[in-house]
Amino acid sequence: MPVPLAPYPTPPAPYTPPSPAAAAANGAQSQLVCSGCRNLLLYPAGATSVCCAVCNAVTAVPPPGTEMAQLVCGGCHTLLMYIRGATSVQCSCCHTVNLALEANQVAHVNCGNCRMLLMYQYGARSVKCAVCNFVTSVGVPVSTPEQKFTN
Repeated sequence: MPVPLAPYPTPPAPYTPPSPAAAAANGAQSQLVCSGCRNLLLYPAGATSVCCAVCNAVTAVPPPGTEMAQLVCGGCHTLLMYIRGATSVQCSCCHTVNLALEANQVAHVNCGNCRMLLMYQYGARSVKCAVCNFVTSVGVPVSTPEQKFTN
């Protein structure tokens, strides 16, 4: 006697994220970096501060609508989050004060090898040429072979 075959299971419906209003009504969560141990913390909408379960540090939640930005600390390479528009950010790990520059703040220098005009983020220590791969130091006078022999 033939065995009846089970029908194929129906594929799950594709995921569509809820609208921001529906997310707030359903207990949506936001995230921030712990001010103590630098772990990523999740918190419910409407919270004013978050207590870290790892180090028990209390981190203040920025006001609603505050746009956040990120940068990597120049001292210890820790990811830092800060309120967009700040001019400097002090690292809570190594206490280095980092310049918080907007993405459009750039500077120019000529390549120390092929003289190609290079654009780099303001504050960088060096820039690598995409044409000849030469690394040009920024802010330090670049010596050329002609300058070395004319003393």
